[in-house]
Amino acid sequence: MSITIQIPTPLRRFTSEQGEVQVDGATVGEALTSLTDRFPTLRRHLYTDDGTLRSFVNIFLNDEDVRHLKSAQTPVAQGDTLVIIPSIAGGAPTVAESETETLPGLNPAEIRHYSRHLIMPEIGTAGQRKLKAAKVLMIGTGGLGSPLGLYLAAAGVGTLGLVDFDVVDETNLHRQVLFSNKDVGRPKTEAAAERLRGINPHIKVVAHDTRLESANALDLFKDYDLVVDGTDNFPTRYLVNDACVMLGKPNVYGSIFRFEGQVSIFWGAQGPCYRCLFPEPPPPGLVPSCAEGGVLGVLPGIIGSLQANEVIKLIAGVGDPLIGRLVLFDALKMKFRELKLRKDPNCPVCSDHPTQRELIDYEQFCGIAPPPESATMGDDFEMSVQELKRRLDEGQELVVLDVRNPPEYEICRIEGSKLIPLGELQDRLGELDPAATIVAHCHHGGRSAQAVQFLRQMGFDRAINLAGGIDKWSVNVDRSVPRY
Repeated sequence: MSITIQIPTPLRRFTSEQGEVQVDGATVGEALTSLTDRFPTLRRHLYTDDGTLRSFVNIFLNDEDVRHLKSAQTPVAQGDTLVIIPSIAGGAPTVAESETETLPGLNPAEIRHYSRHLIMPEIGTAGQRKLKAAKVLMIGTGGLGSPLGLYLAAAGVGTLGLVDFDVVDETNLHRQVLFSNKDVGRPKTEAAAERLRGINPHIKVVAHDTRLESANALDLFKDYDLVVDGTDNFPTRYLVNDACVMLGKPNVYGSIFRFEGQVSIFWGAQGPCYRCLFPEPPPPGLVPSCAEGGVLGVLPGIIGSLQANEVIKLIAGVGDPLIGRLVLFDALKMKFRELKLRKDPNCPVCSDHPTQRELIDYEQFCGIAPPPESATMGDDFEMSVQELKRRLDEGQELVVLDVRNPPEYEICRIEGSKLIPLGELQDRLGELDPAATIVAHCHHGGRSAQAVQFLRQMGFDRAINLAGGIDKWSVNVDRSVPRY
């Protein structure tokens, strides 16, 4: 019988960019086997070497999570839809549980500011006072953090904490609407706090200009009622989840990639957490960040606004929050899809018998190795852009390997370079000569360092990383190469 398998964007490069594939099979396992038989390079991204479905991949049958139900044997019917979801990320009890009489009052200026809330019976004076009493910590002030900050500040969340350690860059401005050109080069928390205080002078904005780490997460989170995840990397996402579970706080989750977004509320005390959905992260390089894969400028505005909506509902204690539900949004198709999530009875952090009771090294957990040092990798691990230019001018035989993604390659390239994206390198090793001198580069040097480490492990002993990537090539060698 024929069923439809929906392929997520990060895996479509293995299905000739097809978003939906028709396959035959009587069970979920047979359908997935039919899919991987047709697209063999997809197999290792879905299954381990022993044929087990990878823990960072979820399978939904007609919107129902079947991973914990022996999904391989689950029968399917004609017309069913399987959805592959890899990690990329009645009323509700109010977060602020204070009794109404102990909540802060509203002065005349606040009553006028929030008047459109106050006349709504679902919010009213009591709900607005709950918002004023609430303390919300935002992790990240970028793409998702911008609409989150704007709407939560405007709505009157009494205390907004901002955690970020980055500075505003020109490439942020197409989507990070908290900032303007005059903010380029400023710390994001500083620029964001100034903007949010200008939007609503009645709230308190606390800037935490620091990198979120296992050493400081619990201290940062403990004084806030809930946490909003606006991060763009897996180590921080797992750290946010685990810290929230350990402190019993809700985690309002959002993630974005190109044209697609996800929203949910992970609250281990009342439903599944992020680890129930994705016990382990994908391998490094499988799911690009926004800096590597790009993102539609308006998408974080949509997803961040949905997160802000869930925050307000939780605080005010109204509506049906997204606990145990995952909303998927496709901007190209303008479609929303809702999936039901199950709490994993064996979850290492939120189950009745957790096996992890403290925060860990999340870089290591996500398989991200520290940047290699020439002292440990050898003096020949890296090459400067000036040295590459000299060797090319001398006509030395080199393979300049570009491990960025195709859209980046279209923006700019080093003349004569060979494109093999990092995620495809393992499957395309046959295109490279192990005896050749291979100079790998990416945008700034991080992905290419991973590529060189992998190549050397595979016997390509003369692989070298281009320090600073094509960005430094543009700055120091050829200014006609556009920067992005």
